[in-house]
Amino acid sequence: MVLEKDKLIELLVIMLRAKMLEERAVKLFTEGHSPGWIHVGRGQEAVGTGVCLALRPTDIIFPSHRGRAPALARGVDFKRALAELCGKKTGVSKGRSGYDFLVDKNLGIYNVTGSIGAVMPMATGVALSYQIQRLDRIVVCFFGDGCASQGTFHESLNLASLWKLPIVYVCENNGWAQFTAQEWVTSVTDIAKRAVAYDMPGITVDGDDVLAVYEAACPVIDRARRGDGPTLLEAKTHRWYGHYVGDPQRYRSKEELEKCPEFDPIPRLEAKLIEEKVVTQDEVKEIEEGISAELDEAEKFALESPLPEAESALEHVYCEGGK
Repeated sequence: MVLEKDKLIELLVIMLRAKMLEERAVKLFTEGHSPGWIHVGRGQEAVGTGVCLALRPTDIIFPSHRGRAPALARGVDFKRALAELCGKKTGVSKGRSGYDFLVDKNLGIYNVTGSIGAVMPMATGVALSYQIQRLDRIVVCFFGDGCASQGTFHESLNLASLWKLPIVYVCENNGWAQFTAQEWVTSVTDIAKRAVAYDMPGITVDGDDVLAVYEAACPVIDRARRGDGPTLLEAKTHRWYGHYVGDPQRYRSKEELEKCPEFDPIPRLEAKLIEEKVVTQDEVKEIEEGISAELDEAEKFALESPLPEAESALEHVYCEGGK
């Protein structure tokens, strides 16, 4: 697949934005500005970026709790993301959902639960509703390898295949479900092999190569849109941080942790684009400086934004007006 220059640069920029947002979020969290835990996706930027840039604006995504790259690819801005991290009224969910779930229905970003595996039947249900309404939309459901051992995984894939729903299941397989290695609890090496049990395609791709992810995502998204049913796309990647920021990761070897940066998808694409004269090193530096300046403004905005009023805790608890 030959991509235009603008698309190649967009892939790099989204990954750089995701990386630098995560770094800024860790800074603010460790300074005590976040009211809860955060789970960062540093090192996994290629998966969400490659998949989401293959979608249309009208499509819907359900990101995982490490889903900043998908959120940014869909258009979430830094100010509202960092304000949400700080629990502020100006956040994407007015401080309600937290940094791990940058939900914005206007941008097609849905996620309503942090429970492992619970998102899969919800995303499947949305795909069913689109099919019933005959809408030209598809759903992408991101989840980790730990979800693939939940009953909801199997139930969702079975029904989606049976009814040929317009959904793509994307497993961001970083090898760790919280503190448990995939090899300790999973009978197959490749999660994608489980797709055969539900008569759907299962594809495993290098999740640290954004071009490989994009090229794998395009045909399966088209397949879902045509009405040919779902696909299980497994992107193998690496988790740099612990399950949460502050996790000492005593369950992982020093050698494994030291090796993670070798798989960084950003310099991998950057080197390719520089070699092919798509961008120069100076242009990349200029992009990074622009992102850094934008994050400085976003941090100031977040810290100066007001907290939600106490009475707002009762908002959105019940449906109003029958809508």
